[in-house]
Amino acid sequence: MKYVLTAVLMLFGSLLWAAPEGSKADSLVILFGNKTRLVIHSEDKEGIRKLSNYDINKIIRDMGLKLDSVRAGETFIVIDQNKVQRYLQDTILVVTQKDGEVQVTIKESEGRSYDRSDRDEDSDWNDRNRHRRRKKDNWEIGAEGGGIGLNTLVEKSPMANYPAESYRLRPLGSRYISLAISQAPTLARSKHLSLKVFYGLEVSWNNYMFDNDVIARKGVEGVVFADAGRDLRKSKLTVCSVNLPVVPRLSFYNSNGRKMGHLGFGGYAGYRVDSYTKIKEQDSNKERQHSNFYLNDFRYGLIAHIGIARTNFFVKYDLNPLFQDGKGPNVRALSFGIGL
Repeated sequence: MKYVLTAVLMLFGSLLWAAPEGSKADSLVILFGNKTRLVIHSEDKEGIRKLSNYDINKIIRDMGLKLDSVRAGETFIVIDQNKVQRYLQDTILVVTQKDGEVQVTIKESEGRSYDRSDRDEDSDWNDRNRHRRRKKDNWEIGAEGGGIGLNTLVEKSPMANYPAESYRLRPLGSRYISLAISQAPTLARSKHLSLKVFYGLEVSWNNYMFDNDVIARKGVEGVVFADAGRDLRKSKLTVCSVNLPVVPRLSFYNSNGRKMGHLGFGGYAGYRVDSYTKIKEQDSNKERQHSNFYLNDFRYGLIAHIGIARTNFFVKYDLNPLFQDGKGPNVRALSFGIGL
């Protein structure tokens, strides 16, 4: 107990030495029975009153557990006046003994939230940034980039033999699905902004479900949207493609380093690997027919990524026609939805 009180004496004495030299000195004496006393010296009464900011019981308890085995003699603790705030009531002093020497270190309590005065804001951000860079150095491959959404067709110019009514789509039935493996390495990073490049390999399915009872057929001169002559539960044209998207993205962060969202704009190129029609009769019988239907094998277009917190949205627009020139309506595919 003698060593504990001596250490506490030196602890609070060093905290109070920083008072102005011209002030009147004062002392606080605490008696423990007949043999032990704790003397705290201060340059004025205000310094002693400030002791209420410190958890004396906690310091004695934590240090006592360590100092019981320390060799005889006094233990001195010197506190840097610039770090006094780290000795407040939610701070633990850890005392260790090695080769006969006693070392006192500071361990911040778990869950403590420091003011910006406790730790430099830029240093805080630098630590987080270094951690992010170490993670990105691994270049881990993830499933980001896939998505689900809807399709529509944008008519660029009307054609007499392909009136828009003949291939009108069901808005909610014309679905878009994609799966992807992707990466998004960071090229540049500041406190509130980062520049990344998203790219990957994507497999997408564009489903165009017709609103009328028509069936897409491959005719001699071009694609034909033929009247089925009966009521169908559904009729659709599906195009499967393999695509390579490349999207530079700006990500935005708040003062705590948490991502608020991102905005990206880029392009993609792809190749059609399959296409087929699928009809479903009223009695649930299904029929599927594979063909190229005079679709363009290669596709390319623009893509936009919009992120709000952890929710990602995308918009894709083909710059080249869906069908070969003169073999089908002059339309472009437009897809939009939410990312996986």
